[in-house]
Amino acid sequence: MLRTLFSPRVVGLHLLTIGVLVAFILLGRWQLGVFQDSGKPHAVTDPAAVGVATLSQVGAQLIGPAVGRKVSAEGVYDAPRQLLVADRPADVDAPGGNVSRDEGYWVLTPLRLDDGTLVPVVRGWVAKAGDPAAAVPGGRVAVTGRLRPSQGTDSVQRRTEGLPAGQVQTVSTGELINLWSGQKVRNGYVVAQPASGPLTQVKVRPPVVGGELTWRNLAYAANWWIFAGFAVFMWFHFVRDAVRADRDRDSGKSPEMVLEG
Repeated sequence: MLRTLFSPRVVGLHLLTIGVLVAFILLGRWQLGVFQDSGKPHAVTDPAAVGVATLSQVGAQLIGPAVGRKVSAEGVYDAPRQLLVADRPADVDAPGGNVSRDEGYWVLTPLRLDDGTLVPVVRGWVAKAGDPAAAVPGGRVAVTGRLRPSQGTDSVQRRTEGLPAGQVQTVSTGELINLWSGQKVRNGYVVAQPASGPLTQVKVRPPVVGGELTWRNLAYAANWWIFAGFAVFMWFHFVRDAVRADRDRDSGKSPEMVLEG
């Protein structure tokens, strides 16, 4: 049997089978990797900034593609209506509310556009209320940043007691309409990038989308591994026949005699 297994023709079959197995397994792993990568979130193309008025309307929700987009706006800050968003780290995606109590404040100032509407702008972050860095700049300003959707009132774990005057816990368009009564408030808010003046910049990430799994690549991976299994089956079949043929030859029987018997 060993003589048959190590005969030149069978050794060649061993090497061919090993090469086929390695190739098929690697091809299967490659297709599996393509399948896994297809489901990972990835950053979308980040186009140039557009006017905030083209994406944020009065009384209309932001549509999906608008969220996270770079926007620009020009106008005058309405200093008397400035608010502090309490219990907020300097990161839009960090949890806020009671879980981040006393971690700081977003400085939220309405920017009055030329058409009279207000755009809520998170100009930056301060560690404590009353920080001089929160002073509102006067005159006409140009703001660039990323547009974010209105936050729901249940989006944070709220304090059990009330907040001081001039503070809120969320940037909710509905709440701002009540606080800034008589004003036309555009939906959502802009996170200034960079921050205004000496304020600490609030981090906001570019928009990302979830990848769509390409199940076809998973099927391709399975096919390559099935082919590898079939190659092993064929190798076993040919080696078994070679061993039987040599054994029958050694015993003085030809394969035809065995079949006739």
